Amino acid sequence: MATNSSSINELLRQINDQVIIVQFLVIFFFSVNMLLIVTFFQRPSFRTSARYILFAFMLLSDSFLLIMSNFLLILYYYKMTIPVPFCIVLCMIVFLYGAVTPITLASMTLERYVAICMPLRHAELCSTRSTVHCILIIHGIGSIQGVVILSLFFASAPLSLYTGNRVCSADMFLLLTWHSQLRTALSQLYFYITFIIIAFSYFRIMKVAKAASGQNKKSSQKGLKTVSLHASQLLLCLIELWCPFFEAAVLKQNLMLYVRMKYFNYVMFYVAPRRLSPLIYGLRDETFFLALKNTIGLGLIKKRCRTQYTVKKIDAKMH
Repeated sequence: MATNSSSINELLRQINDQVIIVQFLVIFFFSVNMLLIVTFFQRPSFRTSARYILFAFMLLSDSFLLIMSNFLLILYYYKMTIPVPFCIVLCMIVFLYGAVTPITLASMTLERYVAICMPLRHAELCSTRSTVHCILIIHGIGSIQGVVILSLFFASAPLSLYTGNRVCSADMFLLLTWHSQLRTALSQLYFYITFIIIAFSYFRIMKVAKAASGQNKKSSQKGLKTVSLHASQLLLCLIELWCPFFEAAVLKQNLMLYVRMKYFNYVMFYVAPRRLSPLIYGLRDETFFLALKNTIGLGLIKKRCRTQYTVKKIDAKMH
């Protein structure tokens, strides 16, 4: 009995530590994203470029997903219950923006493909209007998985399931085994199509890079590296699909190991892939990096001016 009590206390302490660490990571990553979004809106030239518009859109959707998934994580870890209709809305948002990331990666890769392999048509195909339409299409395609899962839930769930409060989790909508299999199949279809698009763009850009010379060659090689980073980000997202299978197997053997694995998978394969975007565009892109430095510098100057003004006011009152 004492051993069981000790194990439960250790498990609760471990959960508390993990949740606290996740909160620090979420706050840090969210702050970085907000800084990049502010930088985007401060430059009018960024708001007319398809490349940067898609980048800002992915930052916004990833930030939104980060907050929503973190909220669901806290509810799940502490077994806090909420009304089922509210849970349905939360999970629909998570389903949507979880699928939006790989589709946006494919769109950004195609934009690089058009810019490097079809430069004369880039202004026509990647206009601001076309980019806005692209974002609407991304939302439409991304919503398919959530609509299918919730439609199956509505068709299969008894009316009593909608009443009362429950611990909110995406798994609660998978009432039958084939529901889970269908969700996995849809997710893999998203990622495989995205991977084909990225692989096609990579080899086309590589072909252009080999034939190019001078400044064109440098630009093509840079685009090639960007597409490679997109592929790495997509691979991490793909590994996320396999995590539930490993977690289910471990849960039957060891509860403590299951908790550790679930935490590791969330940080490594859910949060980390969505943090590569700032690395790709926020640091590697020279134009955006210069604008980012100006934003940070401007913020520091304003803070210093406010501090000096406050000190002068205090001195004036004292004299």
